[in-house]
Parts: sequence; structure tokens; C-alpha cells
Amino acid sequence: MNILFICSRNKWRSATAETMYKNHAEHQVRSAGTEPSARIKISAKLITWADLIFVMEKKHKQRIMERFPEECNGKDMIILDIPDDYQYMDEELIEEINAKTGEYL
Repeated sequence: MNILFICSRNKWRSATAETMYKNHAEHQVRSAGTEPSARIKISAKLITWADLIFVMEKKHKQRIMERFPEECNGKDMIILDIPDDYQYMDEELIEEINAKTGEYL
């Protein structure tokens, strides 16, 4: 399964999630951000590639659906509700991502 993690700038939250799951035997994982300043920007190609999309906040889902309505059609997009309060690979962030993605992965 191809899994995409999305946050705003793709520096802390989604990048942490990608790092956590990048060596998973059953999943291919990528991450991106919705902001123009994102390290890797969300694209139609990434959305098309993904079987499952995790967004950190509701606003990320809204932005993606507004910008890429065709590509989002029929996609599972899960809101993790993780605020932008963490640094890359923060222990609490890892725990929160594990807790909120566990039932899907």
C-alpha cells in the first residue's frame, strides 16, 4: 500500500511520519506539505500515487481537496488531528503518530 503523510511545510510532522514508516515491509511511504514553502510540495502525482492519505489537520484535507478535486475522488483521507507543536522526530510526536495511525497500519 502507498501511504502519503501531509502537513504544512513537510519539515516536522509529515517528515517524522515518513521516517517512522519508510522501512515498513508492507507499505511505501512518502510525505509532502501544503504550503508554498514546503520541503516537498503536494502534487497531483503524489495524490494519484497514494492509496491512503494521512493529513495532520483538517485544513490540510480542505486545501488538498480544493486544489486537486479530481485526484482526491475516491481517496481515503484520514485527519490525524496533530497540531504543529513538535520538532522533527520528537518523542511525543512519534507516540501520537503511532497511536493515531495504528488502526490503519
